[in-house]
Amino acid sequence: MTMSQLLDYAAIFFFCVLKASSLDTFTAAVYEHAVILTNATLIPVSHEEALLLMNKNLDLLEGAITSASKQGAHIIVTPEDGIYGFNFNRESIYPYLEDIPDPQVNWIPCNNPDRFGHTPVQERLSCLAKDNTIYVVANIGDKKPCNASDPHCPPDGRYQYNTDVVFDSEGKLVARYHKQNLFLGEDQFNAPKEPEVVTFNTTFGKFGIFTCFDILFHEPAVTLVKDFHVDTILFPTAWMNVLPHLSAIEFHSAWAMGMGVNFLASNLHYPSKKMTGSGIYAPDSPRAFHYDMKTEEGKLLLSQLASHPHPTALVNWTSYASGIEAPSMGNQEFKGIIFFDEFTFLELKEVTGNYTVCQKDLCCHLSYKMSEKRSDEVYVLGAFDGLHTVEGSYYLQICTLLKCKTMDLHTCGDSVETASTRFEMFSLSGTFETQYVFPEVLLSEIQLAPGEFQVSSDGCLCSQKPPSGPILTVTLFGRLYEKDSAPNAFSDLMAQALR
Repeated sequence: MTMSQLLDYAAIFFFCVLKASSLDTFTAAVYEHAVILTNATLIPVSHEEALLLMNKNLDLLEGAITSASKQGAHIIVTPEDGIYGFNFNRESIYPYLEDIPDPQVNWIPCNNPDRFGHTPVQERLSCLAKDNTIYVVANIGDKKPCNASDPHCPPDGRYQYNTDVVFDSEGKLVARYHKQNLFLGEDQFNAPKEPEVVTFNTTFGKFGIFTCFDILFHEPAVTLVKDFHVDTILFPTAWMNVLPHLSAIEFHSAWAMGMGVNFLASNLHYPSKKMTGSGIYAPDSPRAFHYDMKTEEGKLLLSQLASHPHPTALVNWTSYASGIEAPSMGNQEFKGIIFFDEFTFLELKEVTGNYTVCQKDLCCHLSYKMSEKRSDEVYVLGAFDGLHTVEGSYYLQICTLLKCKTMDLHTCGDSVETASTRFEMFSLSGTFETQYVFPEVLLSEIQLAPGEFQVSSDGCLCSQKPPSGPILTVTLFGRLYEKDSAPNAFSDLMAQALR
């Protein structure tokens, strides 16, 4: 046998082994964690006291990880701030931080805990992954010393990062991600100098990871999908629900569908802060989700997903709407506020109809049929085309059908959780200037509608059958990343306003 033939046989053998060891499906788990908080979030404590609190939370996470493993899960995601909580300042968070090395160092903390100094949290997470033969995704804090030779070095001589870590089923650190888009008030942490694009490969797909507020921005979220072609996004979050468009399960499931990826979202469970809503989402529909504002208990979710979801067809988000001749609505439009943004609204006055409302370059078209036109509920069609500037700066184009809080049109856009009006059908479209549009359908009592709607290739969000519950909102949530304002300028503006 020649050397060339030997190499060919070796290549074929390697391919067959690789194919045999890869999985077409996998079982995912996410844990909505009822975090235990310290009363002294603004007062520095000793490292021993900090570790005591973290181990209390890790005890709860251990129960979820062990249970997920026993049920066959390959990977489990736990929430942002799930190990030490929130509301810290820069000094008071420091005792909770560890130095987290680059995963290229090839390190299993469970086997070699002292290799990078005192790292008890990483050691425990590594052992939980190894002992349960499961990938564990967690959110902790990273500290990195710096000095005056670095012009960006903070005055206290260290960088502090909101950090996601992933340990594989052998306990090895395989991913470390520093959160890029810090939410207003996360002054205890630094953003990395450049956005980090973090991926890792498994026998059940290619994974990417980012954290909470990152989802509203191009970097690194969109880049992971469009340029690095990940199959599944891991998403630790401490998400505060904002209705009608930014409830956790609503927006995260819409992002999975809009981007065509699996999405594993693990939220904190802290109802007094409106924190709840976790899920396992496939590109075609949610597989499992949890929303609970009534109890104080955590929740473990499991579901099976395709390791490599079928590529979703490209959607021309303006094609369907551009072919519609807008009916004249006279002077019936009015203005209303949704999360500080001024929308243009039209009231739906009939049991069935075709409506169009425009703002700037965006025209939104709605066809619908209600089961009945109730006298005690008002619905509107709304459009927004502009820069959102409160608690973040990002450019939006939104078409939305929503229920008003009361019969008073001034309440259209206010947060509302229940409805009674049932729809037979709906069809919503808009003349969007972006390919990044996220389709949302939210039913009464904050419930999703798996398999009850679809998005056509020409950009129509249409019901496939009468929705199973009364509708709160049907929305096309568009992002024009290229029109976002400079983040530094926005931060300066907010800082001045807060002084």
